[in-house]
Amino acid sequence: MMGTSLVTTDKLPEELELAKKERVLERLRDRLADREEDLADLRAALERFEARYTMEVGRLYAEQDEIDAQIAEEELKLVPDDEEIKKRVAELRRLAEESAARAKAAEAMASEDWEPSPEARKAYHDLARIIHPDLAIDAAEKERRHGLMAELNNAYSSGDRAKLSRLTEEMKAGSEMTRGDTIGDGVVRSIRQLAQVRRRFKEIDREFAAREKSELYELFKETEAHAAAGRDTLKQMAERAKTHIMKSQRRLDHLRNVNAAQEEHVKEAFGMDIKDFR
Repeated sequence: MMGTSLVTTDKLPEELELAKKERVLERLRDRLADREEDLADLRAALERFEARYTMEVGRLYAEQDEIDAQIAEEELKLVPDDEEIKKRVAELRRLAEESAARAKAAEAMASEDWEPSPEARKAYHDLARIIHPDLAIDAAEKERRHGLMAELNNAYSSGDRAKLSRLTEEMKAGSEMTRGDTIGDGVVRSIRQLAQVRRRFKEIDREFAAREKSELYELFKETEAHAAAGRDTLKQMAERAKTHIMKSQRRLDHLRNVNAAQEEHVKEAFGMDIKDFR
């Protein structure tokens, strides 16, 4: 006669609940690390694209801004008392300086062409899974992890393999902060961590949505699609900018010639240097 075997457990309901929450949290850790990696990839891709855009197209717009400022300055020489032109000169000069600064800042980044290796991706995933700020259980630890996460994102997006390795070793040498040893403490801690992780998922979704609505992202995707069809969107934009620059340069040259002729006339007719009155 065979007896009926009953599966029993000596675990308390609180222990079962804690184990259940820890399993859920374990799965969410992996999903969150993946999502953070996706966001880091998108940020890095857009930063590199923006730098490339600035170098190929934006620098031409900066050149155009400089010519526009010089045109306004030549126009002001013709009517030096015109307050509207004075304001326009100041505004165009400001825009030209800002454009030049952006173009200069993009030079270093545009030279970088780093694609994360499988090892770098794994290192990022493993570290993000361990150090994520939303897994911290107190304010001080969360602040510390925010700093580590910022370092991790910077190392990953810039391709700093040495820093990735260093952060990995630091985390291996460290230990998880815990507060409280009872099962109840563990349940409370897991509930808090689950809530924080889910909140972070929503924050990531919002950032993705905001970036995907931006003009930069739209141009990025358009450029990718056109490249697949054998078209270079940025090159086409650059060619149009160059054509506009040529036209503006001709206008600038004309205004300079007019001002030079006027200066020569005043000098010959009155023996005065018109520059002294501007």
